[in-house]
Amino acid sequence: MWKALLVCGIVYSLLYVGTDILAAIRWDGYSYVSQSVSELSAVGAPTRPMLVALQSVYTPLVIAFGIGVYGSAGRKRGLRFTGILVAAYGAVGLLSLLLYPMHLRGQLTATDSMHLVQQSVVVLLILLFIGFGAAAGGMGFRLYSIGTIVTMLVFGALASVQAPRVAAQLPTPWLGLIERVSVYSPMLWILVLAVVRLRANARTP
Repeated sequence: MWKALLVCGIVYSLLYVGTDILAAIRWDGYSYVSQSVSELSAVGAPTRPMLVALQSVYTPLVIAFGIGVYGSAGRKRGLRFTGILVAAYGAVGLLSLLLYPMHLRGQLTATDSMHLVQQSVVVLLILLFIGFGAAAGGMGFRLYSIGTIVTMLVFGALASVQAPRVAAQLPTPWLGLIERVSVYSPMLWILVLAVVRLRANARTP
């Protein structure tokens, strides 16, 4: 059972990235390089119905993965916290998508403000579960976890600089690529954690 739940982390990460790429391709005129990830699921975006449908299906996978991490942690308290935080991350992300989506460029509403607040909560949860989960592997995984946090923060800060330009409907060169480095890095970390935990459980009778 735990193996199946841990595999959910691998499937979730692949589906997240794959869905983002597919939505960018399907929106004629959307720039993967210069537009943000959230714009694909914004109110009024042609890709929102598809993203809501797909993410509602695969986001529960990361919640299941969090349960798998918790259940397979044994006496490792840090991993238990990681599992709880990963499951919370999935729940908050799904609520943000369904209840507090952003609007297309040039619009600023109450839901846009709440979207920013919830995204801040999501970022905090990611930092926490990577921090607690860094001890899941050896020194190599710890260094990789630190590198993931640094990458996420640096590129996230670079993307946030252009946030006012999105609201003002101004050009945002390279925003898409910069933000995706920040977004994809924790997705890759989740996938790697799943592999690490699967190997650890395979070695445990």
